[in-house]
Amino acid sequence: MRLLPLAAEPFTAPAERDMLPSERREFVRTHRTCVLGYRRRNDGPAMSIVYYVPTDEDELLVSTMAGRAKANAVARDPKVSICVLDERWPFSFLQVYADAVVERDPDLIVDVMMAVGWRMSGQQAGVEARPFIRQMAEREDRVVIRCRPYATFATPPRHLHANEQATQLTHWGSSSLPWNGPDPVAR
Repeated sequence: MRLLPLAAEPFTAPAERDMLPSERREFVRTHRTCVLGYRRRNDGPAMSIVYYVPTDEDELLVSTMAGRAKANAVARDPKVSICVLDERWPFSFLQVYADAVVERDPDLIVDVMMAVGWRMSGQQAGVEARPFIRQMAEREDRVVIRCRPYATFATPPRHLHANEQATQLTHWGSSSLPWNGPDPVAR
């Protein structure tokens, strides 16, 4: 498994139609922030805005502390939702449904923390930063939540650019599609 680098440009969702399955995967691979949703014992679902790191095996990795609610919830119940956020106008998002596990591999934890730092700062840290990141990971008792997507739900980026609802604002339905679903064959 290889962590994907920070994308130079995030995928832009089409505004005139639903995203194809391949476009949904590209949207996830090229963005960096999401709302991670997980079940709580009581009350409604919990949600945390986090940076995530995609892999070449289409997993999404999230760094957190072992004592945080995210890690504890995943240990209890592996079903999570990931709402990948577009950072550009017009805003869109893509819901990803995934099975998650908590990983404690020290090298993976450091790799993910370095990749998250790259996504946060826009600058990749050099190998000389690894010992400091490793110390931080140990001090904070860091873990990685490994999310394996199985389905997606897209929402189109449809917004008003002027107060012309009658002519500009249209919507269409979307549906949940399998993560590895094929694109429809063009006719």
